[in-house]
Amino acid sequence: MAKISLWRIIVSALVFLAVMFIVNNVGAILTMGYYTDPGYSSVWSKLMMPSAGPPPASFFYYSLSFGLIGSLLFIGTYVLLGSRLPFKSSAKKGAMYGFLVFLAGVLPGYMSLYLLINLPAGLIAWWAVLSLVIYMTGGIIAASINK
Repeated sequence: MAKISLWRIIVSALVFLAVMFIVNNVGAILTMGYYTDPGYSSVWSKLMMPSAGPPPASFFYYSLSFGLIGSLLFIGTYVLLGSRLPFKSSAKKGAMYGFLVFLAGVLPGYMSLYLLINLPAGLIAWWAVLSLVIYMTGGIIAASINK
């Protein structure tokens, strides 16, 4: 196993955070109808929508902070475990790591969300697709930077 570089973990986590932020914001624009539907207004947290209209700046600070924590955990786990996947290509190794994280953690989470929270199935499906893109791309980022 190669030497673990904290610097590479931080850099790849920041790149992953940027990708995650962009993909999630594009997804929010594409699915805006769900967020503005009055039938679901009570579902959204007061951090995201304290009143009608766009989220306050504080929501983006929380979003970036939580995203950075998640990115560091995702990249750190790749370095410790995902880097051992049996592929020679960094891109294949990273994409498979992201896919496995999606299958084992993200997809079951969305299935539970559908059962427990009053959200439209279409929105949850969008989130699942966006998450698959995010995690597979994040895996490629992790593998490419943390060789």
